[in-house]
Amino acid sequence: MRAGRRNAVGALVVVALLGGAVGCSGSDGAAKETRKNTKAESAQSGQSAANVITAAYKKTAAAKSARVEMSMSMPESADGGGAIKVTGMQGWDPTVMDFTMDGSMLAKAGSDGPSKVRMIWRDNIMYMDMGAEAAKELPDGKRWMKMDLGAMAEQSGDAQAMKAMTSGLDDMNQNPAQQLALLLESPNLKHLGAATVDGVKTEHYKGHLTVDEMMKSNSALDVLEPKDRKQLLDNIEKTGIKGYDTEVWVNQDNFPARMDVTMKTPKGDMKVMSKYSDYGAAIQVKTPPAGETVDFMDLMKELGQNAGGAGASS
Repeated sequence: MRAGRRNAVGALVVVALLGGAVGCSGSDGAAKETRKNTKAESAQSGQSAANVITAAYKKTAAAKSARVEMSMSMPESADGGGAIKVTGMQGWDPTVMDFTMDGSMLAKAGSDGPSKVRMIWRDNIMYMDMGAEAAKELPDGKRWMKMDLGAMAEQSGDAQAMKAMTSGLDDMNQNPAQQLALLLESPNLKHLGAATVDGVKTEHYKGHLTVDEMMKSNSALDVLEPKDRKQLLDNIEKTGIKGYDTEVWVNQDNFPARMDVTMKTPKGDMKVMSKYSDYGAAIQVKTPPAGETVDFMDLMKELGQNAGGAGASS
């Protein structure tokens, strides 16, 4: 495989994982019933903000699926900066998704990369459509990349990595129920008033979590040793990220119509905006045939062998 193709494949994998994992700082889903520090009153039946978000969490968790339109932007000056848009269907409990991604972030893969990437997640395995051009350089012209994250962690020989990866698989998509549970951890959750989202009447809520508060409420990080947790916290703080602002617009059916997560960095804001509809819709996700997929780990081994034996080919 030529060096340009190798770089394109690697870049696409990074973008896809970023798109799938963005906003993945979900909690364990055990939303708290009340928050002592929350005083704000909501226009929805005069309930407290915490009670409204708790009710929204319960309905969203029970719905188990929704249609999603998600956009993420990062400062161009930041590594991997740019924008990406994700559309499709997703389900939780169990995790399943069929997303299509496009945007300037895909340009990082170079001219060999596709303008759009389709990503399918089912049975804890991710499949990525690498595009027709990349398929020309993949084994037997297969255009689908298969990534079994649990198997990848197991092959790494790192027991802790395996436990972290398999326990966190359900956090690897933008699950609105988990995001609501995380928002309930905010000590300053408040109601901002009524608002209209795409013609739908909603009530607007906002909360802030520091990085440390987010990590304490994220059960996917429970597997980390104290020293590893501290190192992760230190690394995040080195980026200049102080915390996370989460906003949610709850419709009259007690479902989130929109959720925004903003992280302020020295180079500018990183923002994820998600709009949800069709809660509870049936999702039919078909994975590509085995004959059309190439295993990511096998490909990485091949690329390593080729890189070592072929030198700087192009």
